[in-house]
Amino acid sequence: MAAAEKQKVSADFYLSGRPAADESPEKHADFEALLVGLAILAEKAERYDDMCKYLTEVVTSKHKRSVQLEENERNLLSVAFKNVVGGLRSSWRTFKGDAAPESRELLNKYTAIVENELEQKCLEVLKILEDKLIPTCKTGDESQVFFEKMCGDYYRYLAEFRDTEQYKQSAKKHYSSAYEAAKEHLPETHPTRLGLALNFSVCYYEILKNHSEACSLAKRAFDEAIQKLDTLNDANYKDSTLIMQLLRDNLTLWTSEADHENED
Repeated sequence: MAAAEKQKVSADFYLSGRPAADESPEKHADFEALLVGLAILAEKAERYDDMCKYLTEVVTSKHKRSVQLEENERNLLSVAFKNVVGGLRSSWRTFKGDAAPESRELLNKYTAIVENELEQKCLEVLKILEDKLIPTCKTGDESQVFFEKMCGDYYRYLAEFRDTEQYKQSAKKHYSSAYEAAKEHLPETHPTRLGLALNFSVCYYEILKNHSEACSLAKRAFDEAIQKLDTLNDANYKDSTLIMQLLRDNLTLWTSEADHENED
């Protein structure tokens, strides 16, 4: 009896109530709304693995019905995987920064475990994005830019610890696709477009080792946004100006490093 009660309140219990394929759209919509509600609760409790599970189920359900994610669902999905992957990236950085020679063999083995977990989680979200979300987006829609940028981000995370040309070029491909769509369909001050420019420039600098292109992209995005600053609405002002500050900070750092290299 105790085991049965535990099963009833486990995270997987709610997933067992998924509607059959032939049930009404209303049934599917109600199930998806339940999962989104659970994802919101999981976020409050910082149970990000549960969030990933619930929102993956929402994506699968909506994909079968050819229905796109709502903006809040899209943002929740991003938050869920970003926190799970962010924790693993933080662990990886901790190990990579540990130079204690007496524990080198053990450290390398544990680092490999973290890298494998990180790779699997990145590939998990990339499969969702490439197989179910991007194909259903309308060309030029903000969702297309958002999801292509996410793909670029997760391939960039993979390329941080896997020296694989495929990951590097996949990051560049998705960032480029997103940026072309953003330039055509989103204003210069839109936070999604600015965030994309920020991450794409970081990819050029840290992953592709093209420092001049990184600086050029960041400067162009900042200059174009600053010229249109008076068009920002209250809803986007805080997010957009924060990203612009990050672009400027990176430019200051990168140009300073370039100056030191030239002096050397």
